[in-house]
Amino acid sequence: MKFLRTIRLDDSDVSVYERAAEPGEWAVPGSFAFLDMDPEKMSAKTLQAFQHGFLGTRTFGWSSLVEIAEISEDEYQQVVDRLAAHLISDYGAPHIAAALPVAGDEADYAATICEHELHTLLAIGREFGDEGIEESLKVIRPNAAGHEGLKIWGVEED
Repeated sequence: MKFLRTIRLDDSDVSVYERAAEPGEWAVPGSFAFLDMDPEKMSAKTLQAFQHGFLGTRTFGWSSLVEIAEISEDEYQQVVDRLAAHLISDYGAPHIAAALPVAGDEADYAATICEHELHTLLAIGREFGDEGIEESLKVIRPNAAGHEGLKIWGVEED
């Protein structure tokens, strides 16, 4: 099965987000984290996470990029279990029986956006629209499995 895994091409996530995900964590889009927030009252780092972050499922930090990778059934179940525990501890889910289906839906959604080839990089964009949170994905297709030489941003001198 394919799933989202965080990747870090540089150290910018450490500066941009309140908490950065570690490279190699399984991830979900995580838009649920912003459902009850007012964008006018978000801190700069929270707004950055809202606009551009994927939620890591180990540290529950944010990552600007994910890659599509293979996940085992056991690892997938661990993602669901950690998400459910997170929904209880941080979002007020009353018990595991209530949290597990919601966590499963988030993990299932993450798997459905992995329709691209392995090692394809994805970036996310979010905004508040008339119908709630609107997401868009940007696909970055590298030529090889290694991303070490890939540059997304650079500085040009005049």
